[in-house]
Amino acid sequence: MGILVDKNSRVIVQGMTGREGASHSRAMKEFGTQVVAGVTPGKGGTDFEGWPIYDSVAEAKEKHGANVSIIFVPPAGAADAVLEAAHAGMPLIVLITEGVPTVDMMRAVQEVHEVDKLSRAQGGPGVRLLGGNCPGLVTNGECKVGIMPNRIYEKPGRIGLISRSGTLTYEAAKLLNDAGMGTSTTVGIGGDPVIGTTFADVLPMFEADPDTDAVVLIGEIGGADEEAAAEYIAQNMKKPVVAFISGRSAPKGKRMGHAGAIIMGDVGTPESKLAAFKAANVPVADTMPEIIEMIKAAVGK
Repeated sequence: MGILVDKNSRVIVQGMTGREGASHSRAMKEFGTQVVAGVTPGKGGTDFEGWPIYDSVAEAKEKHGANVSIIFVPPAGAADAVLEAAHAGMPLIVLITEGVPTVDMMRAVQEVHEVDKLSRAQGGPGVRLLGGNCPGLVTNGECKVGIMPNRIYEKPGRIGLISRSGTLTYEAAKLLNDAGMGTSTTVGIGGDPVIGTTFADVLPMFEADPDTDAVVLIGEIGGADEEAAAEYIAQNMKKPVVAFISGRSAPKGKRMGHAGAIIMGDVGTPESKLAAFKAANVPVADTMPEIIEMIKAAVGK
């Protein structure tokens, strides 16, 4: 069920031996994720809590058949960690790190796209980057690759969830869970100005997923990802979508939390996002609990 990850995903952790990498490796394992190895340059050949540690992603991938990598590397080295995983042919790379310099992310995202095109041209699976500054993703009851709290993603559901905000992702998932609906897959795309995967990249996956009946999209001020998502929905999606836009009361020019959540001129305004979703016939909730009412109406519950 769900998209991108499932019970067969085999995950390596770049930066496993650091504090955050270690903590979340344990939590992912407790969830049931197949965490198979860690990568920490200079510590190859050692063992960490039963996991083998390698000096390179390529070696870990070859030895364990890994197809997902999650990165807990400090900002200065995070982009290089992404590129190492990409050039090793890792199909899915999840970058949790916040505060990666924008110029580094621009370079990494562009190079990942080039590696992806080459992989697909050669008949490979491609390479996808999720994040940075994202909570990761989770397919309920099967696989978590990220930092979400385990307890709200144990029960499988049929609502897809995409979000730029980490904490609002958790809140929406818990609301859906408490309402007896649950989520199929939750994807946190990240709140930075430059990210590897956008709303418009994920929506087609949910549209094609037989185990997803509807989608909740949580956006925020800043950037034009929501407008692009609305255009895609209007032209391509048959499944219902419900949206929520955070930061609607923020004054222009004021950054609110995320590095990407800043209005510059007429770009990224709440008005432009609301207008785009209205044109696409996507209802926008004014409060988080209202999402549940709208989703129930959309799927006829």
